[in-house]
Amino acid sequence: MSDNAPSAEMQLISDSVDNASARIRFFRVAFGAAAPDQMVSLGEVTTVLGAMSRGGRFTYAWKVTEEPRRLDVRLAFLLFQCFETALPMGGEVSVSSAGSTWQFDATGRKVNADPALWDHLGRAKTSDAISPAQVHFALLPDALKEAGRSLTADIGADRITVRI
Repeated sequence: MSDNAPSAEMQLISDSVDNASARIRFFRVAFGAAAPDQMVSLGEVTTVLGAMSRGGRFTYAWKVTEEPRRLDVRLAFLLFQCFETALPMGGEVSVSSAGSTWQFDATGRKVNADPALWDHLGRAKTSDAISPAQVHFALLPDALKEAGRSLTADIGADRITVRI
């Protein structure tokens, strides 16, 4: 409110607004509709993930160098939510691609992956016992089908590796 340099309080408010804005954009992609030929700019993806990395328990490294289809980014964002559920203490998520195959590596101090949820990701039918807090596990199989992809997951004590 003055001509002085921004205070620590104002910086905190600014950071919170940036993080909230990033989460809204993240959810719009994760839960929104996507046409098969619709693309998302690399700048948009890295901006959203950068803001979320600064303000959350996870850091995200987006190593995909080509402009991705929105369908693929939606898969990635839904999968990020699955990682957030399975890594309660936070961690690091890395995304890379080789040709049409994408690899996701999530690491953290502790993996608490519910087998009932993760086993259904590669199938078209999910468990009826999915709670609202786990809705991303219910949406991911349909999104995979829509994108024409399949999923394999390798779950360890401190790492989850997924290929789509």
